[in-house]
Amino acid sequence: MAIGASLIASNISAEQFIGMSGNGFSMGLGISTYEWMAAATLVIVAVFFMPIYLKNKIYTMPQFLRERYNPTVATIMAVFWLLLYVFVNLTSILYLGALALEVTAGLDFQYGIIGLGIFAVIITIGGMKVIGYTDVVQVIVLVLGGLATTYLALDLVSQHFNKPGVFNALALLREQADSHFHMILPKDNPFYKDLPGLSVIIGAMWVNNLAYFGCNQYIIQRSLGASLPTARKGILFAALLKLLIPIIVVIPGIAAFVLYQNGMFQQEMLDGAGAVKPDHAYPVLLNLLPAGLKGMAFAALTAAIVASLAGKANSISTIFTLDIYKQYIAPHATERQLVRVGRYTIYVAMGIGVIIAPQLRVLDQAYQFIQEYSSFITPGVFAIFILGMFWKRTTAAAALTAALLT
Repeated sequence: MAIGASLIASNISAEQFIGMSGNGFSMGLGISTYEWMAAATLVIVAVFFMPIYLKNKIYTMPQFLRERYNPTVATIMAVFWLLLYVFVNLTSILYLGALALEVTAGLDFQYGIIGLGIFAVIITIGGMKVIGYTDVVQVIVLVLGGLATTYLALDLVSQHFNKPGVFNALALLREQADSHFHMILPKDNPFYKDLPGLSVIIGAMWVNNLAYFGCNQYIIQRSLGASLPTARKGILFAALLKLLIPIIVVIPGIAAFVLYQNGMFQQEMLDGAGAVKPDHAYPVLLNLLPAGLKGMAFAALTAAIVASLAGKANSISTIFTLDIYKQYIAPHATERQLVRVGRYTIYVAMGIGVIIAPQLRVLDQAYQFIQEYSSFITPGVFAIFILGMFWKRTTAAAALTAALLT
């Protein structure tokens, strides 16, 4: 259970609470395919991927590539991952987290970024055990706080239309925003370019999910030190929790859209230039919670943000220390030296994130930004791993070509 909780705490962050809720506001339930397909993907990872990793005592993804192919492939992919984690994932989490703190608590955006960065560094330096123990508590708070916000959003809808009851609210959402309940978007939908219908569900999204959950240091590291039965149970528990995520984040976004269309949140949903900002949907709802529930929901959001930042920083530190520094800079470095370099790496990575994150304010919807830039390397990464695992004839030259073309 601790492995599953840690995996979810690292995976679910501001990009889901803020970004995916914003997609719920603008696009609707279709964005949930990312989460529900992720649940199926995690089952595949638990059954087929984990035995290979644990049998070969793999601790980092570049290590797998080094042992299966050669050091060149491993190094190229290690650099790719470091750039992606620092310049896309870390910065976007800081940006969305600070945006949430600004809208809900009135905290200055820049101070929010700095505060989240410092808090995450403190937790990360404690190591994976500290992250793992705190993640269990954070997931409990995340689920309870998220469900409280969903209930409030539905209650607001039922009160606005004078039809009390959660189920009445769900019916009202379907009635008032029918286009937001299409899981497969039609070609005339303005968001078809972001989620192009059935082709994504039966094709590209499987590649994206399997690469993210099965070939990603940030996710897989939670289970690499466990026994196979323990790792599998943890990953399957995470799959179960993934089924709840659309209920926690997408439904509130749709509710906010319906309320906005009916005259509520007219000013709150606008940015400084007077344009509608979908990523404001979830923070706006948080502001309407009663004091006690608002504290729980706010704690859930903050916990998710910090857990993801800590997990991402830990992955950056691990990859740089073991796959770059130890391999090429100081092969005979002691354990103490590696720990020290790992900490310096965390400081530098978080510093870069704090500097770059404010530049993301120009984005309309940050979740799409994350998916688009992550997808640049996803097909190549997936091909290298899946063929390396299950096709013995895959060569190092072929993997190197795929890595360079990625």
